[in-house]
Amino acid sequence: MQKLASLGGNKVVSGDRTVKVQPWPPRNEETLELLKEVYLSGKWSFNSESEQAFEKDFAEYHGAKYGIFMANGTTTLECALTAVGVKPGDEVIVPALTWMATAVAANYVGAIPVFVDVEPTTLCMDPVKLEAAITPKTKAIIPVHVYGSMADLEKILQIADAKGIPVIEDCAHMHGGFWNGRGVGSWGKVGSFSFQQSKTMSSGEGGICITNDPEIADKLYRLKHIGYSRGLAQGQAQKAPEGMVCHNYRATAFQAVILHQQLKNLPGLIKTYAENAAYLTEKIKDIPGVRIQAPGRLANPQAYYSFHLIFDGGEFKDIPRWLISKTCYDEGFDIGNGTHGPVYKHNLFNLNKEKGEYRIAEGSCKVCEEMCNHTLGIFHQPLLYRENMDIISDILHKVADNMDGLNELAKDWK
Repeated sequence: MQKLASLGGNKVVSGDRTVKVQPWPPRNEETLELLKEVYLSGKWSFNSESEQAFEKDFAEYHGAKYGIFMANGTTTLECALTAVGVKPGDEVIVPALTWMATAVAANYVGAIPVFVDVEPTTLCMDPVKLEAAITPKTKAIIPVHVYGSMADLEKILQIADAKGIPVIEDCAHMHGGFWNGRGVGSWGKVGSFSFQQSKTMSSGEGGICITNDPEIADKLYRLKHIGYSRGLAQGQAQKAPEGMVCHNYRATAFQAVILHQQLKNLPGLIKTYAENAAYLTEKIKDIPGVRIQAPGRLANPQAYYSFHLIFDGGEFKDIPRWLISKTCYDEGFDIGNGTHGPVYKHNLFNLNKEKGEYRIAEGSCKVCEEMCNHTLGIFHQPLLYRENMDIISDILHKVADNMDGLNELAKDWK
């Protein structure tokens, strides 16, 4: 048995064995030439042809009729909530495990985020907990397709449709993912995507809403375009609909060109992610106490923003996740703490900071709190290389074979 590198042993990654990482976001000469064309055209924003072409193709790829390109993936959620009719004082149900933007978007429109627990397998919104959280004030539900899984759209939509509550899919992690034969984002009233720097499709910043509802599409466009309907030239703005505060949340033609090129390569990326995720899953399936975040129940293909490992069984259960992460890092690969904490514990949602009171009581989302203590993630870039999967497998097997050493390290840090 090899000694852990953290205890003076040899690293798994050493000598000729190296970790491969794709530079991200990806760059290529073809995109550079297209960016030059946009630059020389002088049409850099305000519903340019480049923006329209990207909106159309991205929406169609995911099974939607309309795409509305925006500044980022938080503005898309904010505008989506307004477009489906959420008003100040209304309640919006969100999962406890998500990036804060999902809940903050509700605050932006004056609504109240209501947090529900997640499934221990997928780490996505638990439909049973969702149904129990619905009140007469519930005016929208935002399931999040998180990391390498998908929320159970079939069950969530069944609950929401029975009560006439619109669903907004947060797809910030799920570009190109399909649920039961149709793209994510096209199942709810609105799908929201992010193109932030680290995403599988990235223009540095950016976001898009997709929808099949023409009335909602018009509202979304006007909300992001200072009240203008699509097709109006600069200087032709009309009065915004009553009660609808419109913004300048426009993106640019430069971003659209970058993303349009990435969209062409997305199917190949998704295929590689899925194949390598399946390969790694098979190689580590027999490690006691370690399991994989379950893909979406009807996902095909499953897209990956990150590949998440859950260390909640056997001897791993009592080892701090940061120590597991550090031990893997010392072996030569960064399996990081890339898991959002319970979002309701963020200071934004304090009701009384001095008393430690939050919008929901400690322990109300037990699965979320437990999973956040035992989950580590591998971002999508390393998933592009089969060699990396072998390295990760070797490291995890080595760590699992050295539980005495890991427990020794844990004692030293207590």
